Amino acid sequence: MRVAVFLANGFEEIEALATVDVLRRAGFDTKTVSMEEDHIVEGAHGISVVADDRFSERSFVNTDLLVLPGGMPGTLNLGNHSGLIQLLMDHDSRGKWIAAICAAPKILGELGLLKGQFATCYPGFEQYLEGAVLVDEKVAVSSHFVTGKGAGAAVDFALKLVELFIDLETSESLRKSLIAD
Repeated sequence: MRVAVFLANGFEEIEALATVDVLRRAGFDTKTVSMEEDHIVEGAHGISVVADDRFSERSFVNTDLLVLPGGMPGTLNLGNHSGLIQLLMDHDSRGKWIAAICAAPKILGELGLLKGQFATCYPGFEQYLEGAVLVDEKVAVSSHFVTGKGAGAAVDFALKLVELFIDLETSESLRKSLIAD
């Protein structure tokens, strides 16, 4: 399973890094991708991360899952990146998986990708999930989309991805080892 987690300045550190950590523990080929000119991306709370790749230098043809962490202004920065928007549209048209947490489902909603899909997001961002069927859950799965509510749901969000792409047993084993039950 090849995963790209996109990091723009102002990303929510917990959402991005907890997801990367859990997915790598599960054995997913998970890469962080800088949307900036440099590999270094600064999170919303001043934590700088050195991304594995830069968006401009990477092909996503063989990527199975795209992950958008939230945070502000990270979500706005992701949503303003034309290359990422085109990638999301292409990925969706192929029925490939896209996951977004916190404020980031806003991007999918504004693109019309969540119409008729069950979705969740950070409270206050529901208005941007155009046509989505809103659910008050930590994590929602619908078609080829996974959405998460916020930083406190980051481990559940990542474990749901493990459950979907490996199995429930592996997800629950990781949950227990992380003491996330």
